[in-house]
Amino acid sequence: MTKSLYFILFPLVFGFSARAQKLTRPSNIQNAFSKQTRSENGKPGKNYWQNRGRYNISINVTPPNKTVTGEEEITYFNNSPDKLDSLNMKLIVNVHRNGRNGVSNPDLGITVDQIKVNGKNASWNNEMATTTNYMFPLTKTLMPHDSVKLSIDWHYQLSSGKGRDGAIDSTTFFLAYFYPRVSVYDDYKGWDKQPHLGSLEFYNDFNDYTLNVTVPKNFIVWATGDLKNPSDVLETEFANKIETSLNSDSIINIITQKDLDTKTITNQKNTNTWVFKANNISDVTTAISNHYVWDASSVIVDEVKNRRASVQAAFPDSSADFHLSVRNSRYALGWYSKNWPGVAYPFSKSTAVQGFANMEYPMMVNDSHEKDLTFAQLVQDHEQAHTYFPFYMGINESYYAFMDEGWATTLEYLIGISENGKKAADEFYKNFRVKRWINGPHTNENPIITPSPEVKFGTGNNSYGKPSLSYLALKDLLGDDLFKKALHIYMNNWNGKHPIPWDYFNSMKSGSGKNLDWFFYNWFYTKNYIDLDLNKVVQKTNDIQQLYINNIGGFAVPFDILVTHNDGSVNTYHQTPAVWEKNQKQIILTIKTGTEIKSITIDGGIFMDADLKNNSWIAN
Repeated sequence: MTKSLYFILFPLVFGFSARAQKLTRPSNIQNAFSKQTRSENGKPGKNYWQNRGRYNISINVTPPNKTVTGEEEITYFNNSPDKLDSLNMKLIVNVHRNGRNGVSNPDLGITVDQIKVNGKNASWNNEMATTTNYMFPLTKTLMPHDSVKLSIDWHYQLSSGKGRDGAIDSTTFFLAYFYPRVSVYDDYKGWDKQPHLGSLEFYNDFNDYTLNVTVPKNFIVWATGDLKNPSDVLETEFANKIETSLNSDSIINIITQKDLDTKTITNQKNTNTWVFKANNISDVTTAISNHYVWDASSVIVDEVKNRRASVQAAFPDSSADFHLSVRNSRYALGWYSKNWPGVAYPFSKSTAVQGFANMEYPMMVNDSHEKDLTFAQLVQDHEQAHTYFPFYMGINESYYAFMDEGWATTLEYLIGISENGKKAADEFYKNFRVKRWINGPHTNENPIITPSPEVKFGTGNNSYGKPSLSYLALKDLLGDDLFKKALHIYMNNWNGKHPIPWDYFNSMKSGSGKNLDWFFYNWFYTKNYIDLDLNKVVQKTNDIQQLYINNIGGFAVPFDILVTHNDGSVNTYHQTPAVWEKNQKQIILTIKTGTEIKSITIDGGIFMDADLKNNSWIAN
């Protein structure tokens, strides 16, 4: 059973004023607040703005030929107060120009064949545009609240190997980051010029997309967005199955291996053009194959509006885990919508494709094949959770990775409790997310707030485990109801916008009605870790004990006091992180334990202690 504290005393020894700790901000971030594009209440400021684009993309792919040719028209809207003389173009697939061994292969990068600006030929220097950023000069300044139209023809060769994009096999391709795009121009950094080096992820504007994918007959296409012409590209039987799946709770085998063998699934013209559309979304990806089976169903994600989301999967028929993919996705999207974060899945569709990346994209997941079916579900849960962080809000994953990976890790844990029980979820979380850093050389760790490109030690710790623990600690501190209220305020404030860490801090403070600066400073601004020391137990009366607990590691963590009696019974006294608010070095807890105590132990649960040798006291 769990009992409450009888009394809590915070001593002054080793004390300091936690409330005096300030969440300092870099000068460029402070400037955004001064210009009132950001506000202290967590909402976008009265002068907030963000740019956006309208993309009409057409690509042609003819496997096994790995050359992708494309044409696109970008209408880019400058909503900023600034005059733009150039546009920073993101060319993410240029990361493949330098192979794993540093061997240069220019064919793996984008080559622009022609570019026009507002209908007039313009100059693009392919010899200069070899990295993932290229500053493209405009002949006419793009004024505030005006737009410019780019028409671009390009081509590149897909990479091979187990990466985030490229050839999965000779006739199955996953295309990500495949088109030239205008990078984010924002209120705190200006142009996003951070190079993509292959590890950190992405930062994109919210755009409207039309994607046309032309492939040979008998090839199936899956992509971000809604398929607008199923009857044009599929035989009637299969187009009807798609339509049925959009309102069905049952899993429908749209294309089976038997169907594939007939080679009469698609329209039998030499090529077919598949058309997809998605608005106000941060990216598009597409996959093609002539030998992947296709399952689909749907799930209610908004009970108030009775809105359904389509759930689909594309994979080799031999993959046992992916035969469960649609079932698992139905559960995940429904659970996330109703429980944590408790926000309706915002998109019309989610498609899981078997590849190699274990990587999320808007409305798409590229997951590897797993023999362990439980682990396969967890991986998919994690990638589906990214729907909210970073896609519901346009988080800068490449600069503040903890703002999306930490949350996806937290949601992965919470849904895991529902799927596998708390004990199993706790054990997996501890072994997979916490052990990797809890016993490490903590003096080398960077504070979580450190921008991701500057994290030099334990990059995964700063992105996944530590921030996830901070979110769970705050959940414990505030309680589920208040935490969810504050979380929803944060998400509503920044849905479709670009939040930064201080927007999260301020939104959670406003949403909870509490000054949480001490907590955020403790978790995000320090090199703390987890190590509690039950230093001394003093018996005040027969049934009242005074526990002296040192916080050696420093993190404001929740924990349980386990009191074992001589008869073997155990009472549990739960402590939220609130016990550390006034003194994060040492506390004295006074608890009414009853008589005949055998031992007292501090148990952090998933907040794993770096040194368990000092967590227990045994009665004489």
